[in-house]
Amino acid sequence: MTSHSDGLKFAYWVPNVSGGLVISNIEQRTGWDIDYNRKLAQIAEANGFDYALSQIRFTAGYGADNQHESVSFSHALLAATTTLKVIAAILPGPWNPALAAKQIATINHLTNGRVAVNVVSGWFRGEFAAIGELWLDHDERYRRSEEFIRALRGIWTEDNFTLKGDFYRFTNYSMKPKPIDPQPEIFQGGSSRAARDMASRVSDWYFTNGNTPEEIRKQVDDIKAKAKANGHKVKIGVNAFAIARETEAEARAVLDEILAKANPEAVQGFADQVKNAGKASPEGEGNWAKSSLEDLVQYNDGFRSNLIGTPEQIAERILKLKDAGADLILLGFLHFQEEVEFFGKRIIPLVRELETARDRELVAAE
Repeated sequence: MTSHSDGLKFAYWVPNVSGGLVISNIEQRTGWDIDYNRKLAQIAEANGFDYALSQIRFTAGYGADNQHESVSFSHALLAATTTLKVIAAILPGPWNPALAAKQIATINHLTNGRVAVNVVSGWFRGEFAAIGELWLDHDERYRRSEEFIRALRGIWTEDNFTLKGDFYRFTNYSMKPKPIDPQPEIFQGGSSRAARDMASRVSDWYFTNGNTPEEIRKQVDDIKAKAKANGHKVKIGVNAFAIARETEAEARAVLDEILAKANPEAVQGFADQVKNAGKASPEGEGNWAKSSLEDLVQYNDGFRSNLIGTPEQIAERILKLKDAGADLILLGFLHFQEEVEFFGKRIIPLVRELETARDRELVAAE
């Protein structure tokens, strides 16, 4: 029987920065060093995860006192695995598209095509000031990112590539070797109108912050309609922080402890910084635009996706996110190695069972 629905993909945040994935003083048995992360990547690969996403940070802050660079760290994880795809986060501004295209093309050849990129348009204004990079207004950052992606694709697929852009210029540039096909996937984040519009034109994947299925559906409908009008297709990734325990009470108690032990100064500092991101969008609808301080204890509103409870409850909620249009769930955890393994062994099989049952229903209805 041919499946009527593509299986959901699962990804995890690579903890290549210290401090874990919540701004809290709760114990987090998560390491940021390479040995911990190599083992984590192997655990994820063995337990049904498709992707890992490395983070890009240049300066300390909000618990992340140490940070490994994303592209080189991603390559190390790829070298330690055989099927896992690793998405390296890169920032237009610090990265020129010529450098990014060359880096990723080489890693593409070294890893049989398993590297992808996540083009980050915003993040922290303070970092840009610290490293002497110009901080653009919200929509201008997305305009630059779109030009950056067009440059990557052009360099990867064309000889004598020429671009006369507002941010980047190329004249008869031929890069060889080009990446092997299929071309490296390009992810982007966002929730704002500018982010959605950019995704509908150039990106393969659109990551959005955690949210309810109803709110995810609004973004998906907007993006898909715009992409169709542009003759383009884009897939959707949704951020979530998973707390899976044998009982819902245990899972909720963990969430309560995370919030009770949150670092209020760090959370407020993060809140102040993200005002330069989503809240700076002209329509006020970007990432973090409507986040409460409790939401911000997890960097990307992961609690709002509500993957907190028993394996069965979480699997059901994941299917609701899929019904809302999600193609991938990007996961954070408190204790990464053990919880990635638990999620892969206990929850992903339940999701696959629910997907199979849904496919049977579709066939029966025909």
